[in-house]
Amino acid sequence: MNGLSKGMRKVEVALRWDPSPAGQPAADLDLVAGTYPVDDPYGAPAYLVHFDSRSPDGTIYLNRDSKDGKGFGFDEVMTLELERLAARYARVVVGVAIQQHTEERTFAAVANPGLRIREGYTDLASEDFAGVPEATAATVAEFVRDETGVWEFRSGVHGFEGDPSTFTRVMGAPHRP
Repeated sequence: MNGLSKGMRKVEVALRWDPSPAGQPAADLDLVAGTYPVDDPYGAPAYLVHFDSRSPDGTIYLNRDSKDGKGFGFDEVMTLELERLAARYARVVVGVAIQQHTEERTFAAVANPGLRIREGYTDLASEDFAGVPEATAATVAEFVRDETGVWEFRSGVHGFEGDPSTFTRVMGAPHRP
């Protein structure tokens, strides 16, 4: 970044997948975002945003939610208005969790999953989850505020094996190589 950069301002995270084959249970993927305070940026999230919630200040919200992947284009879309997020937050971590309804489902068992992260018309990252086929959830983006208040994007997909509620508790922890 140069001295004139304002960093990340308003980011869209979009998730897609194809419906399950006929006769099979629907795949239900969910976008989830956790905010982490300046005084504990790798601890428990201050709050989570997911399919039935939004941030208390309205800066992070789900525009579209799907339970079966039958949408047109992207099935779930989340907007993060980082420029409006209070200074008490140092990090925002975004993840994707697969709902575990009748049997454990991993990314390998989801038809054609894909993710796009963009700011305005600029694509920052895209992902097909091929690198984490046995995971039931994954972190997909991290936004970190520097000491001047500028938000920086850190890409990378890190898989998780377990239930969605455990994932939301540990998704902001430092990643191990």
